[in-house]
Amino acid sequence: MGDSSVFKDSSENSSNKSKPSRPRTYSSRSGKKHPFPWFGLDIGGTLVKLIYFEPLSLSPDEEKEEKDSLKSIRKYLTSNIAYGSTGVRDTRLELKNVTFQGYTGNLHFIRFPSEEMDKFVTMAKEKQFATLIDLFHATGGGAFKFEQKFLTEIGINLNKLDELDCVIKGIHFVQHKCGLNGHFECFSISNPLSDGPIEKAPFDFRDPYPYMVANIGSGVSIMLVRSQEDYARVSGTSLGGGTFLGLCCLLTGCETYDEAIDLATKGDSTKVDKLVSDIYGEGGYAKFGLPGNVVASSFGKMNSEEDRKSATKEDLAKATLVTLTNNIGSLVFSCAQREGVERVVFAGNFLRINPISMRLLSYAMDFWSQGSQKALFLEHEGYFGAVGALLDNYYFYKVP
Repeated sequence: MGDSSVFKDSSENSSNKSKPSRPRTYSSRSGKKHPFPWFGLDIGGTLVKLIYFEPLSLSPDEEKEEKDSLKSIRKYLTSNIAYGSTGVRDTRLELKNVTFQGYTGNLHFIRFPSEEMDKFVTMAKEKQFATLIDLFHATGGGAFKFEQKFLTEIGINLNKLDELDCVIKGIHFVQHKCGLNGHFECFSISNPLSDGPIEKAPFDFRDPYPYMVANIGSGVSIMLVRSQEDYARVSGTSLGGGTFLGLCCLLTGCETYDEAIDLATKGDSTKVDKLVSDIYGEGGYAKFGLPGNVVASSFGKMNSEEDRKSATKEDLAKATLVTLTNNIGSLVFSCAQREGVERVVFAGNFLRINPISMRLLSYAMDFWSQGSQKALFLEHEGYFGAVGALLDNYYFYKVP
């Protein structure tokens, strides 16, 4: 997947009702009320997502107090868009001039594979993070998995936060406080059946309640959100983005998510899936309104030796993507119908560089609801858990 230089400089070349968090105080070894750097970390099963708040409004005294190690961290994170072969800063998603805890600054969005976590720990040790902060605010399963490693190898504790709490807080913060630098964060797709570029229709998400969130990461969690404080996980499935990548690696020999998506983009799933038209003819199943191009059986043609021989790895990747997406869309739609919710938001890193799934979800929601529901998407996709973790800096460093 990567090499040992993943975090070395490489110039431009991730159903319980919630309870409101209670303010906490924290005394850092730096003695500052607002110790920098501020991070939010979401350590998922496939990707790690890191949010970095770069302060731009430090006072002259604060500028003077800034340690060399802090300046080094800031320069390292903000002057590169790639870190070795697998770390990436998503510059398109950078949020500028964000006001956070009395400071104005930029939010940077960084991701790397979870399997590279050891290299991130090494980088944090080399950059002397422990001389600046005692604590990383982290969510995701990896916050538990890597807790001891952070403590013993870097000397930093992990404040472990609930993953779904962080996702909801992150969505609300980005949507209501930031937007995407003057543009809407939320959008629907107006041309799901087109082969051309996706056309985004901005969606005003300022008063969305109630709504449903399908957070598609390695697996899928589906949440019903009635307010910023009232939300619950109502369903989910283990068949998510991790399933797609794992199956593609088995079926095609690819090694990364980007490779799997690239293969799927070039494939034809109808050479693998059995369609309604393969069973009923071109007219489809008219009695129940199922057109001929609807999938009747995912991978249904693979029982034929002839079809197996003719299916390419691109076709297999596309069929895998369609299978997982259709399953997710069907489950989410059923949940929305059961809960009587019209607004459904799809988020998570499964949707990164994945217009195929976005189109399928958009078309499916419109088709199944007979036009009464639209699939909604968010520009920052899978970063909301990390944003929610970043927000916890407010509670720890809040002045009593």
